[in-house]
Amino acid sequence: MRDGDVELLLDKLDPEQRVRLLTGADTWRTRPEPDVGLREIVFSDGPAGVRGPGWDERFTSALLPSPTALGALWDEDRVRRLGELLGDEARRKGVHVVLAPTLNLHRSPLAGRHFECFSEDPLLAGRTGAALIRGVQSRGVAATAKHYVANDSETERLTVDVRLDERVLRELYLAPFEAAVQAGVWLVMSAYNKVNGVTMSESSLLAHPLKGEWGFDGVVVSDWGGVRSTVASAVAAQDLAMPGPRGPWGEALRDALASGRVPAEAVEDKVRRLLRLASRVGTLVPGGNPPARASTLVPDPARVPPSGRLDASESAPTAVRGDASAPDALRREVRGAAAASFVLLENRGVLPLDKGALGRGVAVTGVHADEPRVQGGGSSEVFPQRVVSPLDGLRSALGPHVRVAYEAGPVPESGGGQVPLGARYARDPESGAPGVRLRVLDADGAVLCSAHQPSGRVLEPELPPGAHTVELAAVLHPDTSGTWTLGLGGFGALRLSVDGTALLDGVFPPETADPAVIHVRPPQHTARIALTAGRPVRVVARRELASGTGRATVLTAAPPLPGRAEALAAAVSAARAADVAVVVVGTTEGGESEGFDRTSLRLPSLQDELVAEIVRANPRTVVVVNSGGPVELPWREAAGAVLLTWFPGQEGGHALADVLLGRAEPGGRLPTTWPATLADAPVRTTRPTDGRLPYEEGLHTGHRAWLRRGAAGPAPAYWFGHGLGYTTWEFERLGAPEPTPGGGYEVPVILHNTGTRRGREVVQLHLTRPDSAIERPVRWLAGWASAEAEPGERVTAYVRIPARALQHWSPQAGGWTAEPGRFTVLAGRSAGDLPLRGVIEVGAGF
Repeated sequence: MRDGDVELLLDKLDPEQRVRLLTGADTWRTRPEPDVGLREIVFSDGPAGVRGPGWDERFTSALLPSPTALGALWDEDRVRRLGELLGDEARRKGVHVVLAPTLNLHRSPLAGRHFECFSEDPLLAGRTGAALIRGVQSRGVAATAKHYVANDSETERLTVDVRLDERVLRELYLAPFEAAVQAGVWLVMSAYNKVNGVTMSESSLLAHPLKGEWGFDGVVVSDWGGVRSTVASAVAAQDLAMPGPRGPWGEALRDALASGRVPAEAVEDKVRRLLRLASRVGTLVPGGNPPARASTLVPDPARVPPSGRLDASESAPTAVRGDASAPDALRREVRGAAAASFVLLENRGVLPLDKGALGRGVAVTGVHADEPRVQGGGSSEVFPQRVVSPLDGLRSALGPHVRVAYEAGPVPESGGGQVPLGARYARDPESGAPGVRLRVLDADGAVLCSAHQPSGRVLEPELPPGAHTVELAAVLHPDTSGTWTLGLGGFGALRLSVDGTALLDGVFPPETADPAVIHVRPPQHTARIALTAGRPVRVVARRELASGTGRATVLTAAPPLPGRAEALAAAVSAARAADVAVVVVGTTEGGESEGFDRTSLRLPSLQDELVAEIVRANPRTVVVVNSGGPVELPWREAAGAVLLTWFPGQEGGHALADVLLGRAEPGGRLPTTWPATLADAPVRTTRPTDGRLPYEEGLHTGHRAWLRRGAAGPAPAYWFGHGLGYTTWEFERLGAPEPTPGGGYEVPVILHNTGTRRGREVVQLHLTRPDSAIERPVRWLAGWASAEAEPGERVTAYVRIPARALQHWSPQAGGWTAEPGRFTVLAGRSAGDLPLRGVIEVGAGF
């Protein structure tokens, strides 16, 4: 639809209709307007999958590797294809807007949503995000660049006031969003936080540079609940307040518009942008059919086994779960992306494994081998179509003739995250099917609605009129005798009983207004009870509904932990008896989540001890690290190999087998620098002081901060860009830079595959200017390209350096400028390994 047609429709709307459109109709939808053929626009969280409008485990989704894994690809074409996959998923679910990508930076390794962001570097984050945006929007689905801006940690995230200067803001934190606008993104999400004293939904940064200088013509949507004022946000360039139907706009905005406190032009521009978005996603159909719901979703019947028996196959948590009808092409793409993102941190001749040399088999240890983390916590979560565990993947790839022995080893502490009661232990007391029974009751206890749920995690139960209490009930079948831990998550009046006896009964008011806590991960209140294997008990959890407490209700159950010494001894014995040991370690449900930052980079308790003992027992040990961000690896120099798999998505187990057996090369390169210990990290702060969080490091974040500290400080465990493959490379020569249209340069880099198999290498170019008259990083990433070659082959990678890489932001001039003189070009495989050197001469007036 042309802009002129949008203007004609805009003229048909009176002021009240215009104002009504600017607040959501509900949590996930905008309001329709029949007078102009405007249907509702449906939103869904991202970025590792498209959950759809709501939280219901019966509606499954394809689950991609985490955004940190996408950043580790250094491959815009593959990221674009994954964006296309997300766009296709959105269309399948009737979703018009995907709330992704997250373009905030890895400023501190402690940041809770580290896994949800691409990189510590603005260039890598921007190019990766732009590729995902192009892929999503190629399907007629809108992408959303979030969270604008400087929303780089979770502590006090609703109110924190980030303090930073104009140049740092421009060169680092705004840069990925500028790249998103250049890629044509259709929405930008304003963040919760303040920047330099102004909350982002009221910030002048929405108007300039976003809409003015950059020419963004899309919609600025709030983070959910992020609009907290009427006039101040309305006169800013904030366009859409979500969720609805209540909020600070509505009637208050109508009155402010009528009184002149909010100019009519401001409201008109917001509605114009909303209509333009609707036209782009296909929900603006003048003269078409009346507005209707975008889709009717049907629960996946394959989510739970049909049988009511607790046989071995149903109770095993490692079984490949879920909808077996997902397209094979989708699974291949997700599997290939996961393998390409895995970063081989260490390899002492152990990988790849030779399947024919495994006569004594493979020992697999670690709880994460059987129950991996495939995604981080918070609003980005989806309910995956299936999960292939590392154990599943290895058993499938090695087949029946290679013995795979599994010993879990000691169980690490959960860090506050408990597993919802589900098909492994629970049966619906009404149907007998695996899972739980959800009922919504009125104040007299009458049943208003009743439904089967696959697990005890029910975040958005349907609430009919008169709803007073949410109830979850299950018959729990213990398989182990001892003290079990039961938990109930939610707010308000809570009661948890077993066979009619109350274990928990009290009132638990919210301690925060953070929507991620109230609606997604409410704190759990636990109680312990002795249970006997083979003796079922009836568990009933109830929570009363009250204003401001949400409706999320989570019922959890954890069996007694095995004895630590016995579990460790069994794992060590299995490793000693095998040709190769594979230990899978990682973070747990209580860490790496929206809503809070980490306080440590240590793996949860007992895992470091497990690795150390396994490595001592078998030097041919591969340690697989299942985390979304940096963790400390104190045993890294003793292990035979260390492979980082991030949160790998639903096909992670198959991808791991592909890499371990050499069917695929581990193609990932670190998108962020990993410290050996938290104390070594030069930038750590995520906790505000008196509500303020100053970015005192300025331009020097990530590898720039490490370089600034120089030899006087500790070196990182692994530099930005580090990653090994299954062949070796020599960087031979840096060619002369050639000018390109737009003021940049193209630099040829010749490299030689000196190994024995085909491989791929990422070539980084960095710039440095030690004699600069202005403050600069020691060096900074200016461009990269990848190259592939056969054994013995030489290949040339052509790396583009954009003009912006040679410029800096001048607050005095109010624009970008270049300092005349000589810039040194450095080329290599990581920020700490740049063997080739050249120069670029920048003249006056560049």
